[in-house]
Amino acid sequence: MARKGYDFATPVRRVLIALLALLLIAMFLFWRIDSPRAERMRTQMIDRFVPSFEWALAPVTKVTQMIAGFQSYARLYEQNQELRRELQKMSAWKEAAVQLEQENAKLLSQNNVRIDPALTSVSGVVMADSGTAFRQSVLLNVGQRDGIVDGWATMDGLGLVGRISGVGRQTSRVVLLTDPSSRVPVTIQPSGRRALLTGDNTPLPVLDFLEGIENVRPSDRVVTSGDGGVFPSGLLVGQVVEGNDGRLRLRMAADYDRLEFLRVLRSHPAEALADEGALIPAGDAGFIGPVMPDSPADADATLGTIGAAADG
Repeated sequence: MARKGYDFATPVRRVLIALLALLLIAMFLFWRIDSPRAERMRTQMIDRFVPSFEWALAPVTKVTQMIAGFQSYARLYEQNQELRRELQKMSAWKEAAVQLEQENAKLLSQNNVRIDPALTSVSGVVMADSGTAFRQSVLLNVGQRDGIVDGWATMDGLGLVGRISGVGRQTSRVVLLTDPSSRVPVTIQPSGRRALLTGDNTPLPVLDFLEGIENVRPSDRVVTSGDGGVFPSGLLVGQVVEGNDGRLRLRMAADYDRLEFLRVLRSHPAEALADEGALIPAGDAGFIGPVMPDSPADADATLGTIGAAADG
C-alpha cells in the first residue's frame, strides 16, 4: 500500500484563517479608534474601496427589494381579505335594502291603487302559502278581531288576488283566483263582454262562457263585473292572453310570486229595493173610474145630467 504524501493544504489554510482573523480584528480596532487622523484614514478608505464594490452589493440590493416586495404583497393580501369581509357585509346589507325597497314599493302601490271610495280596507301580511297541486290559498294575519268577514275580496298593490274563505280569531284564509274552485264574473274592456274567470290550478286562469269572442283581443283589460254580488265591480283582474291550447286565458295583474301584503276590501251587500213607495199608493183606494148605474132610471138620469153639462 502506497504511503500518502505530506498534506500542505491544512497548515496553509490554518495560516490564512489566522491572518484573516488578525486582519479583521485590526480593522475592528482601527474603526473603533476615536481620533481625527484615524477618521480621515477611514474616510479615504471608504472613498477608495466602497464604489468599486457596487457589483458585490447588487445581490444584497436585489434581496432587500424582494423582501420589501413580499412584505408589500402580505399587506395587500391582508387588505384584500379585509375588503372581501366588508364586501360580504355590504352584500347582506344590499339584500336587506332590496327587500325593504320591494316591501315599500308594494305598500306604496297599495296606497295608490284606485278603488271605489266607498270601499274601505284592512291590510294584512301573508303568513304562509298553502298552495298544493289541488288547492291554491294563503293565510293572512288578520281575522275576526279585525272585522274580517267570509267572502270579502283581497288585492295586492296591483290587482285582485282572491277572496276570504274561512275566518279565524286571528287569521283568515284567502282562496286565490287560480284555485279550481274559484269562479268570478268579469267584464272585458273596452268591448264590455262578460265572461266567467275559472281557476284551473295554473298561473293563467281560463275565460269561460265568453260572449262575443270575436270582439275580444289579447291584452284587453279585465275587471270584475259585480254580477251575483261575489266581488265589487271595477276591480282590476288582469289582461287577456291566448294560451298554448288556443283558449283565451287571463294574465293576472297581481304578482302571485311575491304575495307579502294583501288588502282585504270591506264590501257591503247591495241595498234591497222594496215595492212600497211605488206609483200606486198602498192601501185599498177603491175602484178607479166612473161609477156604473144600478138601474135603467139611474142611467137615464146620469145621461141627462151629462148632456145638460155639455149644453152649458
